[in-house]
Amino acid sequence: MTNFPKPKANLSFLISLVLFFFPQTISSLPLPRPYGLRSPQHAPRFLRKFSLSNNTGRLGAPRYRYETRYFDQNLDHFSFSDLPTFRQRYLINTEYWGGPTKLGPIFLYCGNEGDIEWFAANTGFVWELAPRFRAMIIFPEHRYYGESMPYGSWEEAYKNASTLAHLTAEQALADFAVLITELKKNFSAQACPVVLFGGSYGGMLAAWMRLKYPHIAIGALASSAPVLQFEDIVPPETFYNIVSNDFRRESISCFNTIKESWDVIESEGQKTNGLSYLTETFRFCRKLESTDDISNWLSSAYSYLAMADYPYPADFLMPMPANPIKEVCKKIDNCPDGTSIIQRIVEGVSVYYNYTGKVDCFDLDDDPHGMNGWNWQACTEMVMPTSSSKDASMFPAYDYNYTSDEEWCWENYRVKPRPTWISTEFGGHGFKHTLKNFGSNIIFSNGLLDPWSGGSVLEDISETIVALVTEKGAHHLDLRPATAEDPDWLVEQRAAEVKLIQGWLDEYFKRKRKVFDM
Repeated sequence: MTNFPKPKANLSFLISLVLFFFPQTISSLPLPRPYGLRSPQHAPRFLRKFSLSNNTGRLGAPRYRYETRYFDQNLDHFSFSDLPTFRQRYLINTEYWGGPTKLGPIFLYCGNEGDIEWFAANTGFVWELAPRFRAMIIFPEHRYYGESMPYGSWEEAYKNASTLAHLTAEQALADFAVLITELKKNFSAQACPVVLFGGSYGGMLAAWMRLKYPHIAIGALASSAPVLQFEDIVPPETFYNIVSNDFRRESISCFNTIKESWDVIESEGQKTNGLSYLTETFRFCRKLESTDDISNWLSSAYSYLAMADYPYPADFLMPMPANPIKEVCKKIDNCPDGTSIIQRIVEGVSVYYNYTGKVDCFDLDDDPHGMNGWNWQACTEMVMPTSSSKDASMFPAYDYNYTSDEEWCWENYRVKPRPTWISTEFGGHGFKHTLKNFGSNIIFSNGLLDPWSGGSVLEDISETIVALVTEKGAHHLDLRPATAEDPDWLVEQRAAEVKLIQGWLDEYFKRKRKVFDM
């Protein structure tokens, strides 16, 4: 057995400003701005912009062995211009692989918008399946994230619209296709089947790659993949309605307290010394400049609590207890009579931002350069409209405003979004007909606690395009490592996924045998 080096302890993300062991430097995540101009910078995000160093995704979870390698990748796969290549990082493990003579499968995880080591650490399902299927494991990193930087550095890659122009989903999929094709040649494994995995944006990439490159991969597990969260395919208020419902199902009074808090915080901020009071009460490291900062900070926490509302303690985003929304609402509801709404909110949000109790103060500073990969993608092709309804949402109400998005993107990047491009490139409208007639071997798995589930495929399309939906599941919970605390429904969900993947492989081997017998 080959002993691969363990993952590096220090994970580099776009700007290594936030370290897991120094949570006082937690960044404020872009989410809808309750007051003032809304922009893509303040739209829902799949995950934290900064990777959490030493984060395994579950408290005490095991490390996985892999070798880190680099591949010289074309900057532009769709032109013949003489452009520089860049080094794409990928993680590989072959210790369980059956090899080319036995047609050992290759499990490829489609890298998301972040450091690939972070995703590898949080995708235990793939690692656990490898021995069973005698599979090779590959985690390629998404271009412009982690260490896979064109032009040699983050500063150069993110310099302007010209250097960022090749940060697209299409180019990322082509990276994966080229990489796996070359690796199969190097391993004399051209006949070995490839199965794709991905969660969140990575799940979208997995589904799209199966559709765009059916000759490269025989199937895809797309977990928590909101492939329909574009244009008007789903209502724009879907995301925040689900977050709100997650809190309402735990406690109506908790829901109402949060809903009332926005106006209370805004009113307090307008008082003389009001911002100073809020700064001190919430224990921020620097004085608030406006209540917008605190609103975004709170919105981020509530949204990520919904995404990571797992049935066991985890530190996928932050160290949190099991069923963290339940714990937040306990904190809010169990305050002594007479406790102010603001103080109740402080108690509740501490479950997300300070569960360990080690934080002295919170730093609201976000990317000082004002630029990061997902903001660029949201300003070009990943235009995912969101709004907040007056009655169903616990967040301040607002309507989706494309014009303000366009203005923000032009001001920051000198580009204009293309809101219809993703559905033109990958489909979306009439998805049932399209998938049924042109697609096969895709699992769309979702938990209904996950706010991104509203933009995914929630019903079976055909015998081979299957939706696995769990009522109590959160954001790509099925891809996480198995634990002794896993509820029965999660065990059953994973068993169904294994059965489907086994079916894909059996069918592939059956066809191969027929060709060989001829």
